[in-house]
Amino acid sequence: MPSVTSSSVQQARQALGRRLREIRADAGLTARELARRADWHESKCSRLENGHTSPSDADLRTYTTLCGVQDQTADLIATARGIEGAYVQWRRMERAGLRRVQQSVAPLFERTRRFRVYQSWVLPGLLQTPAYTRAVLSTVAHLRDVPDDIDAAVAVRMERQRILHTGDHRFAMLVEEWVLRTVIGDHNTMAAALGHLISVASLPAVSLGVIPLGTPRGAGWPVESFTMYDDAQVNVELVSAHLTVTQPGEIAEYAKAFTELSAIAVHGTRARSLITAAIDALG
Repeated sequence: MPSVTSSSVQQARQALGRRLREIRADAGLTARELARRADWHESKCSRLENGHTSPSDADLRTYTTLCGVQDQTADLIATARGIEGAYVQWRRMERAGLRRVQQSVAPLFERTRRFRVYQSWVLPGLLQTPAYTRAVLSTVAHLRDVPDDIDAAVAVRMERQRILHTGDHRFAMLVEEWVLRTVIGDHNTMAAALGHLISVASLPAVSLGVIPLGTPRGAGWPVESFTMYDDAQVNVELVSAHLTVTQPGEIAEYAKAFTELSAIAVHGTRARSLITAAIDALG
């Protein structure tokens, strides 16, 4: 679906351009005057503010300096850098095989110390069993017609789980209760996956919360599944694309959402009871 990705990127460019226009207007400068002070061609401001040209880091530093808002420089640069790489189609990621997708995130996982994961679709990847992962990836391969290297992809994901036991990593995981009740694979696969979930939730580095069915949703509205890697990056799972968020302001919004979702989740004994009840329901 190329049009989805390209239109999303263009919309992001235009949103950044509108932000630049507002900054300039708030500073009381015309586009022509800003271009003159920056020693740019007079059409450059128009191209930047209409999303026709992507601003460089130097362009953004010039904008914020001339407009007297240097405190916004870092935010703007992070936004611009993230636009081109923010939306990556699943098919483009997976055309070389699912193993390659699993391998691509290894450096990110190794350098991250604090993981915050919210799953509204499936059990978190780091907490899955091989059979459950195989069932998930088999569905992906079928729906998206990608190369059949599922066994290799499962092996890579299982190897990744060693970080649960090594290094200075911490994991806060949240799942909706309906994820526990959604049968992936068959009943035996699901029962084993839930039993494993109880086991790994007892690890010192892991905190597991479950948001019960029927929980009032004043705050903590269900959203798309996402993973936060420290405060540096958020990966969001969409139907048609994989979204990478690096803009500090947007990361802060995901941090707030995670805090609100965590507040309505149950942990410890109450979470284990919900998992056990899901296992019993399979019988």
